[in-house]
Amino acid sequence: MYKSFSMELAGRTLTVDVGRVAAQANGAAFMHYGDTVVLSTATASEKPREGIDFFPLSVEYEEKLYAVGKIPGGFNKREGKASENSVLTSRVIDRPMRPLFPKDYRNDVTLNNLVMCVDQDCSPELTAMLGSAIATAISDIPFDGPTAATMMGMIDGKLVFNPTSAEKAASTLALTVASTKEKVIMIEAGANEIPEDQMIEAIFAAHELNQKVIEFIDKIVAECGKPKHEYIHCDTPQDLYDDIVNFITPEAMEEAVFTDEKQIREANIREIKNKLEARYAEMNPDWIPFIDEAVYKFQKKTVRKMILKDHKRPDGRDMAQIRSLAAEIDILPRTHGSGMFTRGQTQVLTITTLGGLSETQRLDGLDEAETGKRYMHHYNFPSYSVGETKPSRGPGRREIGHGALAERALVPVLPTEEEFPYAIRTVSEIMESNGSTSQGSICASTLSLMAAGVPIKRMVAGISVGLVTGDTDDDYIILTDIQGLEDFFGDMDFKVAGTHKGITAIQMDIKIHGLTREIIEKAIYRTKEARTYILDEVMAPCISEPRTELSQFAPKIVQMSIDPAKIGDVVGQRGKTINAIIEQTGVKIDITDDGSVSVGGVDADSIEKAMNMIRIITTDFEEGQVFTGKVISIKEFGAFVEFAPGKEGMVHISKISKERINHVEDVLTLGDIVKVVCLGKDKMGRISFSMKDVNQD
Repeated sequence: MYKSFSMELAGRTLTVDVGRVAAQANGAAFMHYGDTVVLSTATASEKPREGIDFFPLSVEYEEKLYAVGKIPGGFNKREGKASENSVLTSRVIDRPMRPLFPKDYRNDVTLNNLVMCVDQDCSPELTAMLGSAIATAISDIPFDGPTAATMMGMIDGKLVFNPTSAEKAASTLALTVASTKEKVIMIEAGANEIPEDQMIEAIFAAHELNQKVIEFIDKIVAECGKPKHEYIHCDTPQDLYDDIVNFITPEAMEEAVFTDEKQIREANIREIKNKLEARYAEMNPDWIPFIDEAVYKFQKKTVRKMILKDHKRPDGRDMAQIRSLAAEIDILPRTHGSGMFTRGQTQVLTITTLGGLSETQRLDGLDEAETGKRYMHHYNFPSYSVGETKPSRGPGRREIGHGALAERALVPVLPTEEEFPYAIRTVSEIMESNGSTSQGSICASTLSLMAAGVPIKRMVAGISVGLVTGDTDDDYIILTDIQGLEDFFGDMDFKVAGTHKGITAIQMDIKIHGLTREIIEKAIYRTKEARTYILDEVMAPCISEPRTELSQFAPKIVQMSIDPAKIGDVVGQRGKTINAIIEQTGVKIDITDDGSVSVGGVDADSIEKAMNMIRIITTDFEEGQVFTGKVISIKEFGAFVEFAPGKEGMVHISKISKERINHVEDVLTLGDIVKVVCLGKDKMGRISFSMKDVNQD
């Protein structure tokens, strides 16, 4: 039965239609926020997927260009692979939803969000987050929701809820907060060095609004919700688990995992599994397929008990202690900049490349306000970084997400185009991984940018803190600089990046049903302490400020301004003039509609030569100006001299030499380089030159 529900949300109407479309999905919500329309569906398989030990959740966010009245480019004229924004949005939807499904649920679940119409003032990303939560909550899929999400901006120090397109452009904060009825379950932020106390205020202002949205969703569930279906519980057999604990013993498991060397720990666990396989091959072969999951569960309980009750970390560190740190620059001699950051067994090498503004990345998506990206950060996570073998198939969702997080963290400190007229690309290559490579890539990128001579405003560092919780809200331990094991078996990965001045990026992943305000505040202030230490004690001694000169291998870019009305003269018919300048000088030239011209090249003389050509082309000619040009045509009455690409003037035969000559060829041949002085324009409007009135030496 078709039902419609509405509420006012941040000054706009949110409407949810249930039963109007997609009736065969387990749950479907036809979402309208202003004129933005998103269809959110939740579907689940009837049976669990065999042979897996994880919950197979798939989240999709599909951008259709018809939503903004565009036809896709390319030969096929249809949407291709998911855009970066689609991938990032899918991850943001996934993170608050995943912890609320049963931990032993193995049925395939797909949350699909089809963006069908976009009102630029009503975020389709936010609409999809709400839609996924509603579609799942009203479905028969087991789910401990609902959740709600709010986006926050900040303009002139004042918070803005679910900002419009114009408000986003003026905002110093882009924060998304998802909540359950009691707690915050997801935080994602990009900020222009926002102080910690203001960030906390914004987080909980969003959390408060989320409670009103959850009340609205509860009403929908009360009227339209289906009973949750029963499912096959895919947990480790209790008899098997008890036997493993008795056979291996908690003391032996603690000894196996209590080491700061990842390889030693993995070898110890392999030995335990080998013993168990040998034991159950004779004793109970049916238990062999469950060994991996049972050992994982045993490890997890051991590590959590060590941390929470014994206050011992697997590598022996204190709860707030950071692993050994190192910073280096100039690792690669011919790149424009390089920096390497090492934290324990996590090591990241970032390479900076500078280019002309024409190399800015073009974006063809639903957001009409953002059409290009001048700074690009890419993150690569090869299998060798964790001692595994796997062919490279390009970046996955995790790599795209980590790259975007580092990019978001660094954008606030980058110089403007006017200050530094370059496109900038940083690539973080993960050399070794054992926890929080995304934050290591932020530190390495800062080092690399400074080594490349990019005049960033301040250094940026990132750090991650973890969490292990007990049975009550006040029973918990916060861990600074979590390694992989603490991430796998812990409850939180809270990543915060920033400068001395404030926060530039946050990403929070958790595995439990939310965090209290006390935990969030302590986590944020713990990251500030660690960040300050990294900036002052590790990064600053390596390089304290950006270099004043670029690498000899980096392009040199010089800017000039011309009259916008003269742009056509510089470009020429079908680009003939500008291409001739480029061919003669070897430079790159970018021209914007306002008359800003960027000339780039490795050789300073070539840049100056190209700029001089542009000056000549765009200058109104005056009598008495002297030029150097090439003879390009000889006639009976004189010669034509090209003094800049696409620009030529005529030297009459009487103006070639102080001596009387009968034929132009007596003095000139094609290709001669000569000096000429401007005499003005002749009766036909052509520029008239004289050679005899200027010294040819």
